[in-house]
Amino acid sequence: MSLSTHVLDTGVGKPAAGVPVRLERAVLTLDGEVKGWRPVAQAVTDGDGRVAQLPADGAGTWRLLFDTAGHSAFHPEVAIAFVIEDAAEHVHVPLLLAPFGYTTYRGS
Repeated sequence: MSLSTHVLDTGVGKPAAGVPVRLERAVLTLDGEVKGWRPVAQAVTDGDGRVAQLPADGAGTWRLLFDTAGHSAFHPEVAIAFVIEDAAEHVHVPLLLAPFGYTTYRGS
């Protein structure tokens, strides 16, 4: 299992270096509903706006929480929740940050 992310600041057209990122795993009820989040790891994007390896340890519901206050006055943080179905695959979750919006997708 491997997980990575990349933050691009589209407002300035450059990678977003120095963005704190927290990886969290969903805590589920017996019915499978998300009742909270358990912190797993923290990292900071490198000079190219990347975190190359985060320790997601299997299938399940995960969340990346980005502290974007240094890059956006409108979005001080961005949370991206996603599901990993196949723990054997690499999952890449990019964040494209704009002054008044953001986009994400499943990368490769």
